[in-house]
Amino acid sequence: MKILFVCTGNTCRSPMAEALLKEKMPNIEVKSAGIFAAKNQRASHHTIKVLEEKGITLDHQSQPVEEKLLHWADVVLTMTTGHKQSLMMQFPNFQDKYYTLKEFVSDSDKKVWEELKSLYADYELKRSQFIQQYQHKLKNDQLEEKLEEYLHPEIEKINQLESSLINYDISDPFGGDISTYQKTLDELEDYIMLLIKKYKK
Repeated sequence: MKILFVCTGNTCRSPMAEALLKEKMPNIEVKSAGIFAAKNQRASHHTIKVLEEKGITLDHQSQPVEEKLLHWADVVLTMTTGHKQSLMMQFPNFQDKYYTLKEFVSDSDKKVWEELKSLYADYELKRSQFIQQYQHKLKNDQLEEKLEEYLHPEIEKINQLESSLINYDISDPFGGDISTYQKTLDELEDYIMLLIKKYKK
């Protein structure tokens, strides 16, 4: 099983998750990346420190999410619902691999996500068809306005379903003090343990 953890900048939460899983299951293949990550940045100072306190040495270089990584991964576990939605929009061809970490280890909301997946796909299809049909007939601002009008029912339905989802986010410690990072690490460790239990079944 190849697991890719994804957060925003790939300097706090996803490197923590990667390091914890590697420590507890050395045989598993695991990587991490960020939706808005720069290349080759070290993990944040507090991330390195709280992991060190657990006896885990982190030698990490950040990387952005790319198709190559998504092809490599069997499953992509995001730190928040927002990250998962971003991946669905940016890389729709890998929809079946995306889960939030919390969602992956629990069974709630599966039906809602199935419905959302097909709504996102439908939305993207309608959007690109509309743009192809009208991009040369309307000015940019008119096109945007008409597009919003045309897609309004889909957007309403998506918003409605999204608001019914349980909060599956791992809190972002970025900019917080060392105790904030410690809380995030503790929260991640709980879910990594559940992930390991799921794979050992």
